[in-house]
Amino acid sequence: MKIASKDVSAVSMVKEALEKAKRCKNYNIFTSLNEESALHRAKEIDEKIARGEDAGRLAGVPYALKDNFLSKEGNTTASSKILEPLRAPLDSTTVEKLEAEGAIMIGRTNMDSFAHGSSTENSYFGPTLNAYDKERVAGGSSGGSAVAVAKGIVQFATGTDTGGSIRQPASFNGVYGFKPTYGTISRYGVVAMASSTDCIGFFARSASDIDLLMSVCAGQDPKDLTTLPDYYNEKNDKEIKKIGIIKDFDLSKVDPAIKTAFDNKVAELKKDGHEVVELSMPALKYALAVYYIVVPAEITSNLSRHDGIRYGYRSEDAKSLDDVFSMSRGAGFMPENKRRIMIGNFVLSSGFYDAYYLKAQKARTLIIDEYKKAFEKCDFILTPVSPNPAFKLGEKVGDPVSMYLEDVMSVPLNLAGVPGLAIPAGETESGLPVGLQIVGPRRSDKALLEFAGKIAGEAKINEEVE
Repeated sequence: MKIASKDVSAVSMVKEALEKAKRCKNYNIFTSLNEESALHRAKEIDEKIARGEDAGRLAGVPYALKDNFLSKEGNTTASSKILEPLRAPLDSTTVEKLEAEGAIMIGRTNMDSFAHGSSTENSYFGPTLNAYDKERVAGGSSGGSAVAVAKGIVQFATGTDTGGSIRQPASFNGVYGFKPTYGTISRYGVVAMASSTDCIGFFARSASDIDLLMSVCAGQDPKDLTTLPDYYNEKNDKEIKKIGIIKDFDLSKVDPAIKTAFDNKVAELKKDGHEVVELSMPALKYALAVYYIVVPAEITSNLSRHDGIRYGYRSEDAKSLDDVFSMSRGAGFMPENKRRIMIGNFVLSSGFYDAYYLKAQKARTLIIDEYKKAFEKCDFILTPVSPNPAFKLGEKVGDPVSMYLEDVMSVPLNLAGVPGLAIPAGETESGLPVGLQIVGPRRSDKALLEFAGKIAGEAKINEEVE
């Protein structure tokens, strides 16, 4: 990762990033830019360097912030209308840690509203376009962050991953995207989607860059009681020998380019001396159904705070308290937000709780147990990220089930709380990127990133996609 020095100023790095962001305006990557404040911070960092002071491990590095991270700079909207006027009174823990090491936020990236979606088409600000094909989706929910890195605007961007929202857009845009072990990075100051599966992670150009970001941001936070002690920065001497492949995933149904990339990577691993082990994980076929019961139930709870009373958008046409609630939410939430609220209320309602929610939680336990058993037989698991490369804009918007099926290979990791890294793995005949994901047991994050760097040979991705 290129940091500011006496030879390369922070101001020049930030100016370059802002200029690229403006040139890429038609991709709809950013919901807002942070020009004045970013240049002011860059000047302060250059002055520190000139005085011989330590400016941090990320000195002067411009980065993009997904629009569901609270920051005192600008408005935190989660790409929704209902939060459009919100100016946060605090920084999220992630923002605090990054900026304490000298990173400079140049703007907020577009996303599916409240992170509900797999294409960034569910944004109040309109869709972000794919870095390689403007007629295709960027993926979601962190589409703006993925494209910001793919277009070479920033060296890294933050993301959140609740069911694949980092890994899938990383795959669609040919960059690295990491979802850590649940609880590795604090969720404090991030707009909640589903509290038992939300993870904070990053997009970058290499596994080693993500390793640096993880070393900065991992660790226990008293403001988030689900965070784990800082295991990430402990020394790792584990030798990776066995790689698992899941025979329950029917690869005959994935895009041919993805199957080819997968087969080629398996062949490479064998050639490099790794033993490839077939795994039977039959409970994974229930993962998508479990996810779309458990997660909407948590969404229903988390979105109930957005009521037009305390902060955010309030309908001016409301004539009564009931009107304030219904009209503010009716106009403030996007269609997919409303769909998930309705699903969540249904599965939690009297008479359906045992039939749906309770049963889904029991099935989730089976999925967790299957991952534990699988990692007794192998060190890591290799799978596709998604069954398809980036699809066309509008192709799946009217078919939510088809959209949800894009998550079939990504949601099991979130249900089990295990880490996963999307790596660039080739292209389709038409030049669209495809990705694979490496999955590890809980708390194997550092070993996973180190292994990924070795097997990818830290494969270079385009410095800037034209």
